[in-house]
Amino acid sequence: MRKTLSGLLAIAAWLAPALAWALDLTVQKVTDGVYALVGPYEQRSAENLANNATFGVVVTDAGVVLMDPGGSYRGAAAVETAIRTVTDKPVKLVINTGGQDHRWLGNGYFKERGARIVASADAVADHKARTTDHFFMLTNLMGKEALAGTEAVYADETFDDALDIDFGGARFEIRHTGAAHTPGDAFVWLPERSVMFTGDIVYVERMLGVIPVSNTQTWLESFDAMAARQPKFIVPGHGPVTDLARARAETYDYLTHLRAKVGQVLESGGGENEAVDVDQSAFAHLKVFDEISRRNALALYMQMEFE
Repeated sequence: MRKTLSGLLAIAAWLAPALAWALDLTVQKVTDGVYALVGPYEQRSAENLANNATFGVVVTDAGVVLMDPGGSYRGAAAVETAIRTVTDKPVKLVINTGGQDHRWLGNGYFKERGARIVASADAVADHKARTTDHFFMLTNLMGKEALAGTEAVYADETFDDALDIDFGGARFEIRHTGAAHTPGDAFVWLPERSVMFTGDIVYVERMLGVIPVSNTQTWLESFDAMAARQPKFIVPGHGPVTDLARARAETYDYLTHLRAKVGQVLESGGGENEAVDVDQSAFAHLKVFDEISRRNALALYMQMEFE
């Protein structure tokens, strides 16, 4: 009896961070059977379990389809706990929409529970190329204890540009039209419900990040391909459920603005110091503006030098 009790207490202690954080994943109903789990905007930490992103949930007759599994094993447990507030059906299909840690490092948790994992081939190549970098970063930001159980588990099924899945009475049209925030970013379109899961192609309420593997030229093209569907509901990669107008204003227009400003610096022969000082004040209302706006300008300057 004592061993059983101590074992249960140990399990409870291990799960406590995930259970606590699940309460802070904001569950937004999008439409019938469709939900967004909205995480925080700040940096990854032991408290948020690398779930600083938005995740998509579709409840079907055959089980749950999950867009992105969370940024760690415990983060995935937190995602599952949040899902349990809307359904008791198991997660049967996980779609990795991109290359960032919160788009795939929770795969192992759901694969252990029988889920099928799908991603673009370019996303999986990016996962493999940056696995070491992801674990190095997360260990520094979260510590080893918060990362317990997290392993690099790659998608079972990949596709190049397009994959259509009919599952549980719903149709999922997955499209990878080019690199965006990461090389393998894809959007997931539910045509019958006019719902679009964009992954990191769209950020709202929080400033997007331009990182070394981003491609802002094809990011804009991917946004256009997504927007051509004219979705009624958008579940972004970061931020709350939104519409196309806001997605355009806070993602597409920002990228266009920054490219224009940095392009002017390059055309005039300016250097990195001039690039980081370009005017981005029109977007200062976005969360984490102070932390990343200058870094975005520098990253874009270095990329545009070679366009």
